[in-house]
Amino acid sequence: MQDNPAPFRDAALDEDPAEGPENGSGAPRKKIFVKTYGCQMNVYDSARMVDVMAPSGYTEVDQPEDADIVILNTCHIREKAAEKVYSELGRLRELKKEKSGRGEDLVIGVAGCVAQAEGEEIRRRAPAVDLVLGPQTYHRLPQYVERLSNGGPGIVETEFPADDKFEALPAPERRKTLARGATAFLTIQEGCDKFCTFCVVPYTRGAEFSRPVSRILDEAKALADAGVREITLLGQNVNAYHGDDGKGRAASLGQLIRHLAGIGGIERLRYTTSHPRDMDEELIAAHAEVPELMPYLHLPVQSGSDRILAAMNRKHDAESYIRLVERIRAAKPDIAMSSDFIVGFPGETEEDFEATLSLIREVGYAQAYSFKYSPRPGTPASTEEDQLPEEVKSDRLQRLQALLGEQQIAFNRACAGRIMPVLFDRRGRGEAQLVGRSPYLQSVHIDDAPPHLFGQLVDVEIEEGHRNSLRGRLLEKEPVLA
Repeated sequence: MQDNPAPFRDAALDEDPAEGPENGSGAPRKKIFVKTYGCQMNVYDSARMVDVMAPSGYTEVDQPEDADIVILNTCHIREKAAEKVYSELGRLRELKKEKSGRGEDLVIGVAGCVAQAEGEEIRRRAPAVDLVLGPQTYHRLPQYVERLSNGGPGIVETEFPADDKFEALPAPERRKTLARGATAFLTIQEGCDKFCTFCVVPYTRGAEFSRPVSRILDEAKALADAGVREITLLGQNVNAYHGDDGKGRAASLGQLIRHLAGIGGIERLRYTTSHPRDMDEELIAAHAEVPELMPYLHLPVQSGSDRILAAMNRKHDAESYIRLVERIRAAKPDIAMSSDFIVGFPGETEEDFEATLSLIREVGYAQAYSFKYSPRPGTPASTEEDQLPEEVKSDRLQRLQALLGEQQIAFNRACAGRIMPVLFDRRGRGEAQLVGRSPYLQSVHIDDAPPHLFGQLVDVEIEEGHRNSLRGRLLEKEPVLA
């Protein structure tokens, strides 16, 4: 399920004062609820599903009980992802029965990567589902819903269409963008041509595709005009970006970042997820030369064993990864590194695992994500015979996470005493607490915060570093530039 905390919101922004509870024609507004699982790209896609339904009179609601349409936007990366979706569909089936008993309709849809992977199987196992659509077809959601409302049969659409979905998506409404907060995701690239043996992405998202530079700049300018201060560029292999620059050439991610940095109002840029094979010198130079590009890089390595990296089809080895990190740090000495690790890959020995621990000690990470290997149907690794026992994978994951945790705590504690610009983007648990992001993507908590600081970039003195966050105090009450 979506891990991103909800932003601070002004409830008044959720209703158009010009139209109130109706859609302008006297008819009651229709409502849509989208539940997001998994990655940041799904967060972006969910927001665009809401946007694409707006011209049909739909507004977003916060719970399925209030909705006329419920969409589960799914992710297939995590273990047992499909089963979690089917469990949720069981609850929605009961809600659909309740609404039907009151003479109300409820359209249930499943979107995203589980939809792409499971297809017709979803409607077979969960007949209450009306609509199954893959991640490349959600721009057609309005016409599918209209077809259903006219009595048409259930729809399963998991093809990779020839048309560009981004061309069909409407521009995000300023009011909705403002309600979502001062940070935003912006998909610039989709799909993957790497075919790592553990990964389903090439099968669920398709081949690599990069959006044209002009389209990305237009969307970024609209976000900036709506008050967005920080944009995270998204892609399955975001640094493989090679979009049309409008002059018959392919622009690299480094070039695109320089264009985006020139947009007024955008003070911070990030990108994820990158691949070591696509980390070129132009992008490394951007880290050194573009102040808007934050000093934080998520660069997944997955393993420190060359034997396992080859079995994963990563097409890099541990030594080349370490040398790459050295070049990046030479260009940007204060950069914080993050990574992904998979333990218990088929055939992984204790020696292979120790090589991963050795790489972690040599590189040093501010943050990392780590997982036990779990087979994904249809991937080459899932058919390997030398699958490891769960207890071995669990033991290795625990040891790996202990080392990564030590490094993360050390990095956070080393931030104490520093003054950092923090972009406040959500409420804390306390009544007057605000939470923001440091340049290194850490959560920063402050107490007794005036609410007008939401959406502002403010200098904060870091007082304490904890395992997963920092605590600080305001130096100034008014926003300052980074």
